Amino acid sequence: MWMFLSTEVLFFGGMFGAYTVYRYKFEKVFEQASNILDPLLGGINTIILLFSSVTMALAVRSAQQGKGKAIVGWMAATIIFGLAFLGVKAFEWKHDFAIHVFPTKDFCWSYAREMHKTHQHPEYKPNAPAKFYEEDAKNPESKQGKLFFFLYFTMTGLHGLHMIIGFGIMAVIMVYAWNGYYTKNYFVPVESVGLYWHFVDLVWIFLYPLLYLLGAHLASH
Repeated sequence: MWMFLSTEVLFFGGMFGAYTVYRYKFEKVFEQASNILDPLLGGINTIILLFSSVTMALAVRSAQQGKGKAIVGWMAATIIFGLAFLGVKAFEWKHDFAIHVFPTKDFCWSYAREMHKTHQHPEYKPNAPAKFYEEDAKNPESKQGKLFFFLYFTMTGLHGLHMIIGFGIMAVIMVYAWNGYYTKNYFVPVESVGLYWHFVDLVWIFLYPLLYLLGAHLASH
């Protein structure tokens, strides 16, 4: 497990490093893009994951005590918190799609900036108004904004994927725990998934300030 987590640290560390380099290079636009994100929703998700870390720690503690049913209960609670996190993230992504910051051909930096400036929450439409695409064509900052959101969706998407994988592993362990497979003398799988989940939570602890908070108070609207 430690070897696996080491490779994961290198994987996410590489993405954090790339983000840091580009943020330094395109500081103004990255600050403006960060301001488009909702720090309140990110903060709520941070709290949710902190609670999930507590329930996971209690699941591991129950395994150490040989309490199989308690393992199931605490892991079920962990999954519920994880699903709540993904629900909030889905709500946030829905708004991101509506203001056209998903980094595809429909990305529209000028439209996203206008929606943020005027505090509008539009319904999703396949394309933003044409005038905003015309503005983007003349604005070199559009590509820099698109790069920020490419990194944002990549990192948060991969983080969400790791959570879903965690759900699957926990589901298997819950079945074994319910059938009394783990004892005071053998609970390594429970401990391993606990380490994995704490790592996933730790990744978000880095993602939240990196994407939502750094320089946000300096960015101009």
